[in-house]
This record gives sequence, C-alpha cells and structure tokens, in this order.
Amino acid sequence: MTERYVVAIDQGTTSTRCIVFDRRGQLVSLAQQEHKQYYPRPGWVEHDAAEIWRNVERLGPEALRRAGATIDQVAAVGIANQRETTVLWDRVTGNPIGHAVVWQDTRTDTMVGALDDAPGADGVRHRSALPLATYFSGPRVRWMLDHHPGLRERAERGEVLFGTMETWLIWKLTGGLHVTDVTNASRTLLLDVHTLDWSPESLEFFGIPRAMLPEVRPSIGVFGTATAAFPGVRIGAALGDQQAALFGQTCFAPGEAKCTYGTGSFLLLNTGAELVRSTHGLLSTVAYQIKGEPAAYALEGSIAITGSLVQWFRDQLELIASAPEIETLARTVTDNGGCYIVPAFSGLYAPYWRSEARGVIVGLTSYITKGHLARAVLEASAWQTREVVDAMNADSGLALSTLRVDGGMTADNLLMQFIADVLDVPVVRPLAAETVSLGAAYGAGLAVGYWPDLEGLRRNWHRAAQWLPKMETQKRETEYGNWQRAVSRTFDWIQA
Repeated sequence: MTERYVVAIDQGTTSTRCIVFDRRGQLVSLAQQEHKQYYPRPGWVEHDAAEIWRNVERLGPEALRRAGATIDQVAAVGIANQRETTVLWDRVTGNPIGHAVVWQDTRTDTMVGALDDAPGADGVRHRSALPLATYFSGPRVRWMLDHHPGLRERAERGEVLFGTMETWLIWKLTGGLHVTDVTNASRTLLLDVHTLDWSPESLEFFGIPRAMLPEVRPSIGVFGTATAAFPGVRIGAALGDQQAALFGQTCFAPGEAKCTYGTGSFLLLNTGAELVRSTHGLLSTVAYQIKGEPAAYALEGSIAITGSLVQWFRDQLELIASAPEIETLARTVTDNGGCYIVPAFSGLYAPYWRSEARGVIVGLTSYITKGHLARAVLEASAWQTREVVDAMNADSGLALSTLRVDGGMTADNLLMQFIADVLDVPVVRPLAAETVSLGAAYGAGLAVGYWPDLEGLRRNWHRAAQWLPKMETQKRETEYGNWQRAVSRTFDWIQA
C-alpha cells in the first residue's frame, strides 16, 4: 500500500515552511524560505504577500521531492499562519495592495488610543473579548482604508478584499476562495466570539465594509481544493499559529497549556467550551473549532519579543554570529550581574498592554560584560513567561502544574531550565518539535479522515526532555521583584 502524508504550510513571521508528516505525526521532510522584513518607519513592520505566495509555490513541490512523495500521496494540506498580519488585495487581479502590515506593527497607536475612548468601544471589547490594541487586524484595515485614496470606495463595492495570511494563501491556492477560520477571525476585533460571525456593530465602529471580509468557517473541515502548489489536494484546516501549536501539543482538555517560543512567545490555556474573560491582562480567544462541533476557547498571554530579542542581539548589536551562540555566551557568567533587559520594542503585550512603553536596559555598571547581557536576554523570556502564568492562574482559578513548550528557543537548555526555575513547575518539550506545523497537519488530517479522532492524536505525543525547578524560593522572588521594577521603567516613554 502506498504511504500517504499530510502537508502543513507554516507561514511564520520571518519564514514560510512546507512540512510533510506521516501517520505517526513524524516529520518526513521540510522546505523553508525566509522572506524580507520591511521597516519603512520606526514601529512599522511590513511583508510582501506576493513574495510569501511565491515561496509557497516553490516550497510545496520541494518538500514533496525531499520526502520522495508525489502529489497523489498527499491526503490533505493544513495551514498555520502568523495571525494578525493584514493583507488587502484586488479581487480581479489577485495582486496585493501595498505591503502586508505585520502583527508587530504599531502605526495604528494614535488611532487606537482615540477609538479606545470613543462611544461603542465597550461593545467592541465585549463582543470580541479583546482589548483595543495595535496588535489586532481591525485597526490595520481601517488605517489602510484611510491612507490609500479611493480604497474605501473600492472596498465598499467589493473590489478590494481583506484577509489575514491564511485567507490570502487559500485565495491563491484555490484560485479565488475568500474564507477565514474562527481562530484568525477572532484576532481582528471584528468577530463576535459568541456567534462566531462578523459583528455588524463592530464593523460600523471601525468603518470597515462587510463586502471586503471573508466568510468565517470552522478551523477544521475541508475549505476547498487546491489548484496551485498542491493541485487536486483538499485544504482541510486553517489555524492561527498559536492555536495550531495548542492543537499540535494535543492540549484538547480544559486546563492543558502550552507556550511557543518563537519570534514572540505565546502561552495558551484551553478553557473548553467556556469563554473565560480575563481580568488580569490576558486575551480570550477561540482555540479551534472542528466542523459540526462547538468551538473550544482559550486564554492567551501574548509576549511580543522573545526570539526576536536574540535576533536583535545578533543582528543589531553583533555580539554573536548565530542565535545558538547566545547560550554559550550566557554560560560564561553565573548570573546577570544585576542587569535586566525589558524588550518593549513595540510596547508591552500581556499582561500590561502598554503600547507607549519602550525597551530598557537597567542595572548597567562597569562590571557588566556581553556575557551578562546575553544572560539578561534569555532571562527576559523567562520573566515575561512568569508574568503571563501568574495572570493565567488568577483568571482560570487553576494553578499551572506543567508547561508544555515548543518552538525554536526550546533548543536552549539554559533558557528552559531558567523558565522551570522562575515558574517553579516542570517544563516539558515533546518529541515533535514542530508543533505549530503539526497542529495544522493534525487538523487537516482529521478533516479528511486520515486520523480518526483526537485520542489517536494524543497517542502520538511523546516527551523528549524535561526541566525541573532548582532555584531557591527567596532568590526567585527577589529576582522577580527586580524584574518588575525594571518593567515599570518602560512605561510612558512615548508621550502624545
């Protein structure tokens, strides 16, 4: 019998990957391509959506070639994507209108500040279960309509379409299907998270024409059939990358949590069929929806800068030549020397939501070496995780007992140990490191019957590594207090 596979398109912030998985959930092959980052002004971050699509067209066949597989052996394709990144394109030509505005972009800061106090803002917050912030897609759409002459009129006529990256890729893959899934839609500020459809009141609040929005569908279920990149193959799933990681970590039960350490870091706790509204600075979001079933919800703590802080240390400061070298450099010292780095490059996300904050380095003395700075870079990811976990415990009424981790930074053993130390719980990494991609593959496979049920997916999960806490309680709390004082120094840097 010919082996069959599932392919995941993992469209991330810095690169796009096509990954082939087998029935055991094991990675068979991978093809990857970085895309260019555009920084036209301070705080602005853009991508070329056309470049990303060209990469997908090239990477799909390459991943199959590396797997020694043919297109007829692909059971389904699933998509995981950087979430709030916003694309507008021409319905007729299929060409993007300007660059995509990336989730890290803060150009909407002033506009969001004004909208936050406007009549109707409370209704938007209630329906979306989100704060009004630059992080989300809706304000970006409004900004783009306001700053491209004639675009709003065209959008009202249905000539200009909006989508996040999975919508854009499905449009290109299928030759014109305009759809999104509930996880990505829930990150726009435009979705009513109870009805799981666009809110007319929120659209009116932001001034966004309904004609430009995609149809909202469950995350897991056949969207359509590809005519490009994977011709003839069904697209079985689309999930925002962090929800895909939750699914790939098989966190299907309420109370199960994971944290993905990538460009940013994202901790999600499954809350089941109940949407838990945070009072501690977290986001309430849709975790996933299987077609024909109720949606599952999650609490999320979003940290803007973790892996990208290592990239900054490498590319801007040029203190290391490659990202893995930061662990070696950090091990040249035994502690941070009293130095803390708070990377509020684009403001602070959970649990603060302070868009005016900017990064600081505190505790600098002549004693500090690049080794101390390297350690402070890694520790920043751990302390930001601690802040989110504390908020999550308070909101959920649960005490996190174990943290499942994934993403590129989990290869850094010093960082993983420090996270276990500051959380005072075990940190566990699964055998399958590519959990974002795996979650998209799992969803697509479920949709077409490649895998029969969720329990079958659970049996694929195996532990690869575990770190147990070792830090003394007094030291942990003293260091945490120092970190919180450092964070307070970032507030109110940008003043209107």
